[in-house]
This record gives sequence, structure tokens and C-alpha cells, in this order.
Amino acid sequence: MYENTSKLHFPDNFLWGGATAANQVEGAWNEDGKGMTIEDCLPYRNVGVSDFTKQFAFTSEDLQRALHAEEGSNYPKRRGIDFYHHYKEDIQMFGEMGFKVYRMSISWARIYTHPWDDEPNQKGIAFYRDVFNECHKYGMEPLVTLSHYDPPLDIVQKYRGWYSREVIDLFVKYAKTCFKEFGSQVKYWLTFNEVDAMLRHPVTSGGLIEDQFPEVPFEQAIYQAMHHQMIASALAVKAGHEMMPGCQIGNMLTKLEFYPFTCRPEDNYAAQHRIRSIYRYSDIQVFGEYPKYLLNEIAGKGYTVRMEKEDAQILKEGTVDFVSFSYYMTSCMAANTEGLDMAPGNTVNGVKNPYLTSSEWGWQSDPMGMRISLVELYDRYRKPLFVAENGLGARDTVTADGKIHDPYRADYLKEHVKAMSDAINEDGVDLFGYTWWGCIDLVSESTRQMSKRYGFIYVDLDDEGNGTYQRIKKDSFDYYKQVIGSNGTEL
Repeated sequence: MYENTSKLHFPDNFLWGGATAANQVEGAWNEDGKGMTIEDCLPYRNVGVSDFTKQFAFTSEDLQRALHAEEGSNYPKRRGIDFYHHYKEDIQMFGEMGFKVYRMSISWARIYTHPWDDEPNQKGIAFYRDVFNECHKYGMEPLVTLSHYDPPLDIVQKYRGWYSREVIDLFVKYAKTCFKEFGSQVKYWLTFNEVDAMLRHPVTSGGLIEDQFPEVPFEQAIYQAMHHQMIASALAVKAGHEMMPGCQIGNMLTKLEFYPFTCRPEDNYAAQHRIRSIYRYSDIQVFGEYPKYLLNEIAGKGYTVRMEKEDAQILKEGTVDFVSFSYYMTSCMAANTEGLDMAPGNTVNGVKNPYLTSSEWGWQSDPMGMRISLVELYDRYRKPLFVAENGLGARDTVTADGKIHDPYRADYLKEHVKAMSDAINEDGVDLFGYTWWGCIDLVSESTRQMSKRYGFIYVDLDDEGNGTYQRIKKDSFDYYKQVIGSNGTEL
């Protein structure tokens, strides 16, 4: 249990809410002019929780199999939780909990059926406009991510994903369309979700399929694609500031905290090196230039990243206003892991920490790690912070009377709220918002399961796509409502 050291207190205007992603909730994958995304092609795979590499393995053969799949094949992201047809009901329930902010994403392929189209898809624009109107009806500010793990399939097939520089202009066109159409409704934006993640799962982050790069080391292709995303992000930030005066545009990184497994200096360096690797690309978005350690890393591997002469200036002119991040867990690092217990986690593996408890999926809960992360990020960037994702995936049971009792979820939330309060009041961190990941049950990104549930709202749907899609409040629904209603002081 986390022992907070000061009285619970949050700023009066603190933004409490929840978070989802289009590819995990919307469904309606082929309705109203929506184009396909790479997520529509990822099948359900029931593999062991300790081997996430199998979840993200994807080949051109897998893609062809998906494109020719028979109706009824289990591609979970195609159905999501059918938010596309339930959004009014879902947002009403978010409003009942008292959300001040709803973090969501726009599907690029719903705005442009094909990214090279001259005109956007008006039905897609109408859908998101309606979603934002519903948010405002209940006093919620939308926090919108432009790209959350769902690159359009067209850029995968025609351009080999973000490896091609041509994708930059297509993305900037899409971003400007969003700013033009929704700028009056949305003042908080993020460019790319977990911008560092392409190094861990390049298919969903960058649309990169390894067997499509016979002429270049795949890791070099990933670095090249990452550069193109950095340029696209900077150009989008600059355009957003020009088109929407007063808007706030942030970045989003995966905040993974690693402790040295022992006090051996080698273990401490291993932890420092791993943490530093998380900041490779958020450093660019905040400071407007490549850190020397990243340039050394690329050169040391013998790789070359093509950069145009104007890129340095673009990066300088497109820095973000705030830093947002996901935080779920911590793990340990050791210079030599032979014989040590390894813990699976948020798409990474580390040494298991004997002082922490683990979820069924191996993620080690660590509220103190949240506080450490907040201090570390604020000291590094000196920008306002926003917790864009935090939550607990667990199996929930519906009792005979139709209830879902989930005290484990409320306990997890309570301990992390304490940690945030201490970071604000004791450590001087400028934190202005918090969105619980998967505020309504959704298709898990890492496992593509429904049975790994995060939500305060249960959705009657199983891993095979069977169910009524009925929404049911869990006990944690009322608990989070109490937390928000008290501005984080009644836990």
C-alpha cells in the first residue's frame, strides 16, 4: 500500500477523466466510408501472457490472410465495442461519473477513406463532430490523439508505412483537416500515441512489416520511420498553433520506470540506459532536436537516417506545449539477467521486482513508481504533465444478480491518486490531468482480448465476439464518481 505523505489535494481545475482509442472501441470498420487500418488486420491470438512478441509478430502473409478472411473470422478490432453506434450511451455514462475530460483518438482512415483523397469523408467528420458535441453536453473537454496505433492500410501497402517520406504530407493534410473541422470543439491535442513504441511494435505504430524490407536492416527502417513521424508531429504542432490560437498540443510517451535489481553499479547503469531509451523521441518533441545519445546510437549500429536540410528547423518550430504519458508498472534491470525471474509487462520484459505484486498478466503494480515518474519527467522537461493512461487489466465476474464487484480496480486507482497528490504537493510537479485507461471495457492492445478488462463499465462481449454489447456499471464506477466529485480528496 502506498503511504501518502501529505494531505490529499488537487488543483481546482484538475481534469479527471478516462481514455480510449478509436481502433479499440469504435468497430464499424467498413461503414460510412471508413478505410481499413492495419489494426483491422490483426487476428485474435490466444498466446501465453509472457510472450508478447507473438502478439505483435505480423507478416505479409498474415496481411493477405486478413484481406481474404471469411466473414466471422476473429479480428477483434473490426468490432471493438461498437462505440460507433453506442457513443451517446457511453458518453452519457462518462458524464454521470463526472468526467472533466475524455481522451480519445480520431481514426485517420475514417476522415480520409484513402489518405491521398482530395476531399475528406464527410460522414466521418460528422461522426466525430457528434462525439465532441456529446462530450460538451456533459461538460467534458475532448483530448484528441491524431494517431493511436492505427495507420491506414493504404500507407502500409503503397508506401511501406512511415518508412516513406511521402506519408508526412498525407498526415499533415489529415491533421489540418482535423484542426479545421474540430478546432472550435477541441482545445487539447496529442500527435502520436506512445511515440517511442515503434521500436517495440513497428507494425501498429508505423505500419512496418519486416519482410517488406529486404534491402535494408529492419531496425534502420524503423529509425527512418521514426524520423518521419518526428517531422510530421512538428509540422502538425506548428499548423495547429497557427490554425487554433490558444490550443494546447502535447506529445505522449510510454513511461516505463526501471529500478536497478541490485546496488551493483552495472545494474544501476543498465536501469539508467533503459530509461534513457524511453526518452529518445520525446526529447525531440520537447527540445526540438535529436539528443546526442540517439545520434550516437544510430551511428554506432552502422545505420544512416536520411534527413533533409530543412528538418532541423522544422523540429525547432514544432515543439509541444505539454507532456503526456502512459504509466502502468515498473520492473527492474540487471546487467546480467541469467537465472533471474522475468516479468512481462506493457510490451516489454524486465526483471521481476520481489517487493511488488503482479496482475494476472504479469504487470507489477507500483504507485510509488508513478510518483517517481512524475518527478523524473517534470525535472527533465519542465513542461506541464498529463497522465494520459493508467489502469489495471483484470478478469471481471458478473454475479448472479448482474453485478460486477471489482475492489481491486478501486484499490489500484486509490493508491495511484495518492501518489499523484504527493507529486503535486510535495514534489512541486505541474500535473493538470489524469485519464484512466479503458474507462469502458475495450479490446486490449497488447493481447487483443476482451477478457482483460480495464473499465468502470462492463461490456457484455467475450474474446470470440459473442455477447449482447450491453453496458453495465461496475462497483468501481461509483468509486471513481466519488473520487472525481471530491476532486481526489475522498478515497
